[in-house]
Amino acid sequence: MQRLTLLALVAAALCATVAAKPGAKPSPMPPPPPAPAPTTTVAPSSSPAPVTGDNGAAASWIIAVSGVIGLLFSAFQLYLVAKIEVEPGKRGEGYTNMEEGSDTNAKLKLYEVYCAIQEGAKAFLFAEYFLMGIFVVVFGALVLVLTSYTPTGFKWEVGGCTAVSFVVGAVTSIVSGYIGMMVAVFSNARTTIAAEGIDEAGWSASFNTAFRAGSVMGFSLTSIAMLMLGLLIYVLNAAMGGDVTDPLKDDAKILFECVAGYGLGGSCIAMFGRVGGGIYTKAADVGADLAGKVVSGIPEDDPRNPATIADNVGDNVGDVAGMGSDLFGSYAESSCAALVVAAGSADIVSAGWGAILFPLAVSAVGVIICAVSSFLATDISPVKKEEDVETVLKIQLGVTAILMCGVTYPLSIFLLPETFFIGDVEASPLAAWSCIVSGLLGGCIVGFITEYYTSHSYTPVREVAQSCETGAATNIIYGLALGYKSAIIPITIIAVVTFVAFSQCGMYGVALGALGFLGTLATCLAIDVYGPVCDNAGGIAEMAELPSQVRDKTDALDAAGNTTAAIGKGFAIGSAALVSL
Repeated sequence: MQRLTLLALVAAALCATVAAKPGAKPSPMPPPPPAPAPTTTVAPSSSPAPVTGDNGAAASWIIAVSGVIGLLFSAFQLYLVAKIEVEPGKRGEGYTNMEEGSDTNAKLKLYEVYCAIQEGAKAFLFAEYFLMGIFVVVFGALVLVLTSYTPTGFKWEVGGCTAVSFVVGAVTSIVSGYIGMMVAVFSNARTTIAAEGIDEAGWSASFNTAFRAGSVMGFSLTSIAMLMLGLLIYVLNAAMGGDVTDPLKDDAKILFECVAGYGLGGSCIAMFGRVGGGIYTKAADVGADLAGKVVSGIPEDDPRNPATIADNVGDNVGDVAGMGSDLFGSYAESSCAALVVAAGSADIVSAGWGAILFPLAVSAVGVIICAVSSFLATDISPVKKEEDVETVLKIQLGVTAILMCGVTYPLSIFLLPETFFIGDVEASPLAAWSCIVSGLLGGCIVGFITEYYTSHSYTPVREVAQSCETGAATNIIYGLALGYKSAIIPITIIAVVTFVAFSQCGMYGVALGALGFLGTLATCLAIDVYGPVCDNAGGIAEMAELPSQVRDKTDALDAAGNTTAAIGKGFAIGSAALVSL
């Protein structure tokens, strides 16, 4: 039933996408009237010739096709994970390993724990989403009234469009978080079973299962977010009197200010998911440790401690649903910010839909690049031993960013006019591309610096461990000092990206820099969700009392997963800093 539910969600999103695809091929924009008199200009532009509707149609198709491919790839990854059977009595890929190495009692315990974690996750999501629903309704009504008010009276059509955008953003974030949470608790026990494999086969199978689970979350979230934003733009444009080939000219800025409600809705849900989910996660973790280690004197994840179920649920709540909502909010806000700034440029507006939708097209090609490069970690250079885990994840992230740098250059040349003004700043496609590249490279550097300070493979973490030899006080002092030190380079990188982007394209460049940070969002989410799935897999192995070699594999995968979770936070904070400008 769980597999059917997940496939149904992905299929429903796919059907909605196909149904919402732009209709017939848009007819080209009518040519400009002969010899226009340059009586008024918005900026000292070089007056680029208006682009026909062809590149606008191309941008729309790039967004739609990439979104569909992302959803299909997500469903394919889910299919590969689902081939591993968990329910006793059923046979599937990978389950024969457990048949040989474990007794019937262990298999029954594993399935019981697996079902208990799923039940806890659903109970938490129901309670949280019930409160979220009340908030969305109340705050949505407030958005409707406040954005409708003007000094001359109420403009309900503007407020209505903004409120609709807010609700769509909130609901999309909720759906994305639900899919990610259900996939994580669907894949945790399957990762445990895959870890029963011998030597290289066990390492590859367990890593691939967890990574593919993360890919389902990453590609479904990015694809649904992008498609819903694109659909929202077209629907609101039609509601305000425009059509596919007419970006409303003078009203373009009003249109995209209404669309900006989409980012607000995503950010509000991110607040619930990140703060509320984070509090639950730490409360469950500390509570389980107090009840088990301190009071009862039993090991972590011991099956005699019922609080371990809440602990395993909490791992997914904070680092899957919470992180997913956080990155969705950053993505929605950066996209909306770029669209709003672009709508304020007469040059970009006159160039047509292709130039306006350039930020969404960047995200669209990012989905394709992430899908292609994902085979690097699972097939081309798979994990064969413990030392390979962190290396494979770093290579995956770096290669994806490099490929994005190459692909976004021809895209910017194709969609953007030769020159355009953002306020008083004259820009070009090359300048816009440099803003995206600065974000891509800055995000990679922040991620790798984060890994250096949080991975057990490097000196900082080992020095923190050594500081425990002299007591808890020195451990706290050293860890806090190291945390402050670790922020120096990331803050410098964010400042450099901001300076480069602003000097090249003004505020539009800053928004494109934020999109560059999130250009590899699908891969970042896949790496991030991989962590809690492995953590759950280790807890399930301990509670089911499986052989020690299974826990050894899941512990090693989880150690790398703790680092990858920190990398995801670095991307979220960096992009949010740029979006806030």
